Amino acid sequence: MSGYVAYVGRRLAQFVLVVFIGVNLAYVITHATPIDPVEQSISAVTSFGNTAPDAIEQMRTSLRELYGLGGSPAQQYLAFWKRILRADFGPSLSAFPTPVSTLIGRALPWTAGLLAISTIIAWGLGSLLGGLAGYYQKNRGLKLMGLVAMGLHPIPYYIVALVLLIGFGFLWPVLPITGGSAMNLPQTLTFDFVVSVLQHAILPALSLILIGVGSWFLGMRALVSNVVTEDYVLYAELAGVRSGRILSSYVMRNALPPQLTGLAISLGGIFNGAVITEKVFGYPGVGSLLVDAVYAGDYGLVLGVTTVSILGVSTGVLVIDLLYPLLDPRVRVN
Repeated sequence: MSGYVAYVGRRLAQFVLVVFIGVNLAYVITHATPIDPVEQSISAVTSFGNTAPDAIEQMRTSLRELYGLGGSPAQQYLAFWKRILRADFGPSLSAFPTPVSTLIGRALPWTAGLLAISTIIAWGLGSLLGGLAGYYQKNRGLKLMGLVAMGLHPIPYYIVALVLLIGFGFLWPVLPITGGSAMNLPQTLTFDFVVSVLQHAILPALSLILIGVGSWFLGMRALVSNVVTEDYVLYAELAGVRSGRILSSYVMRNALPPQLTGLAISLGGIFNGAVITEKVFGYPGVGSLLVDAVYAGDYGLVLGVTTVSILGVSTGVLVIDLLYPLLDPRVRVN
C-alpha cells in the first residue's frame, strides 16, 4: 500500500508540473499576439462619436486593470495566476462585459455531452468488434468489418461530417444540420427540448463515431492478435476452456489496459475534436467559442478555453495513471 501511495504522489506532482507548464505556455502565446484588447475596446467605443481625451485615458486605465494588464510584466503574471486559481479569466472582449468563465460554463456542457458520449460509444463498439476480430480471425464478417475500418481510418472526420451534412441535410433532409437545439425552445429540462437536443446531435456524433470506431477496432484487433499467441491462452485452449471464457477472461482482459489509456487521453482531449466538428454543424460548444474568440482577438477567452483544455487532458491522463496499477497488477508502483 505504501508503494501505491508513493506512486500516487509522483503522479500528482507530474500532474501539477504539466498543468503549470501548459498554462504558462498558453499565457506566453496569448500575450505575444499583436492585438491589444484595451486599444481594441477603446476603438470600438470611440468609433461612435467624439470622446474627450481625459475620458479615453480614464477608460484605458480602467480597462488595463480589468484585463489584468496593469503594472509590470511580473505583476501581470502574478495577477494572472491569482485569477487562474479563482477560475476568473476576466471579462470577454467579444461579449463584453460577460465573464469568460460564464461563456465557457455555457458551452462546456454541449461539448462534453456530444464528444464524451461519442468517444465512449466509438471506444466500446471498436474495442468489442476489434477484440472479436482479433480472436475469431477466420470469420468472414469480421474480416469485412476490418476492411471497412481500414478504409474509414485515414479519412479526416470533418470530411465525413461534410458528407453527412450534405446527405442528410440537403439530399435527404431528415435531420437538423445546425445548432444544438430548436431556436424556439427554452433550454429547460423538458421532453421537447431533450428530443430536439438528441436530433441535433445525431449528425455531429455520427461523424465522430464512424471514424472513431475504425481507429479503436484496428488498435484492439492488433492487441488481441498478440495476446492470443501467449502460452496461457494456448494452454487454456488445450485444456478445453470454452472460447467465450477465454475471450473474456484471458484475451480481452489483458488487451484492454492500453485501450483504456487511449480512452482516457481521448476523453481528456475532447476539445481537439470539438473545433472543426462544431463549426461544421454550428454546434454551440467550446470549439465554436474558441474559433470565434480567435477571430475576435479575444485572448482572455482563448486563454480560458486553452486552460480548461489543458486541465481536461491532464486530468484524464492522471485518472488512468492512478487506476492502471489496479487494472493491471503487472505495473510496478514501488
